[in-house]
Amino acid sequence: MANDESVALATVGPRLRALRHQRGTTLAQLAELTGISVSTLSRLESGGRRPTLELLLALSRAYQVPLDELVDAPATGDPRVRPKPIMRNGVTFLPLTRRPGGLQAFKQILPPNTPTGETQQTHEGYEWLYVLSGRLRLLLGDHDLTLAPGEVAEFDTRIPHRVVNPGPGTTEILTLFGPQGERLHVRARPTAPVG
Repeated sequence: MANDESVALATVGPRLRALRHQRGTTLAQLAELTGISVSTLSRLESGGRRPTLELLLALSRAYQVPLDELVDAPATGDPRVRPKPIMRNGVTFLPLTRRPGGLQAFKQILPPNTPTGETQQTHEGYEWLYVLSGRLRLLLGDHDLTLAPGEVAEFDTRIPHRVVNPGPGTTEILTLFGPQGERLHVRARPTAPVG
């Protein structure tokens, strides 16, 4: 049995490296996501450091994959994604995809008048969003748009942008984000602001 465990542990490093490469994630990006140092991550991938449960749990959360996948446990055959809520600045993010680095899907729940930052932000990528319920104010460059349920917006995230729930109720949106600028094939139409 000890030999089986040694073989399983020896395959974790190459699996971690392959997973990171598939996702297009750098060691520095992974270190930022997990709080694990770049040198520790590098040693884990090369087999120079034995994986611990604490390290594997952090990596499992960062990659949004089951721990079983990191240690090559037999597959259960269940394809369902079980999102774990992430809270940022009062906004709830529910990851709807398992893998960071590529195209990612989220459901976001924005309470009324939730501040999502004081200024518009820019970063690499491309975003598509769909308003499920409530209203969403999208500040995009010089545009100030209010989107209602059923409306869609798509934009290059290098354009300064910010989203706000103007109230009065909670807003729920679906967001698809491509960090390398992957584009989707749905186009947005500007609408007159509501209210």
